[in-house]
Amino acid sequence: MAKRHYIPVTADVPGINEGLRAFIRKVIRTALAAEGLELPCEINVRITNDSGIHEINREMRQVDAPTDVLSFPMFDLIPGELPDELDTDPATGLIPLGDMCLSMERVEAQAGEYGHSKRRELAYLVVHSVLHLLGYDHLDEGEEKARMRAREEAIMDILGITR
Repeated sequence: MAKRHYIPVTADVPGINEGLRAFIRKVIRTALAAEGLELPCEINVRITNDSGIHEINREMRQVDAPTDVLSFPMFDLIPGELPDELDTDPATGLIPLGDMCLSMERVEAQAGEYGHSKRRELAYLVVHSVLHLLGYDHLDEGEEKARMRAREEAIMDILGITR
């Protein structure tokens, strides 16, 4: 049996059940497969609230504000470039892609703001974060952002979660 991705999902807020954790893992696995990454990887996920993500944002990025999702990649990749077997951690047999942190308060607020379900907003932010871990960015308003948005929508289509 092939080794699977290891995706621990921890939460420091109430109401995060195993069904939600399983959904996050499914979204991550779908995004990795859509990007062609079949090697077993590790992505650590933390679910928090606005104050929790605000603290992490301040400590790690020196940005004194809450946000919806933070991504901390282990590799400096470019879109379309994937880590390979040489990037595997010999102790675990997994490629450590990095960490993501999500604010459930932002998920709920943005779902209302954009007029769609919390499930869709959560899936979108998880896909967005996975793409950041794989080198995608949206700092410019041009080609990079357009490429990332196109991949986000393609992966959301694969998941069957459309606008």
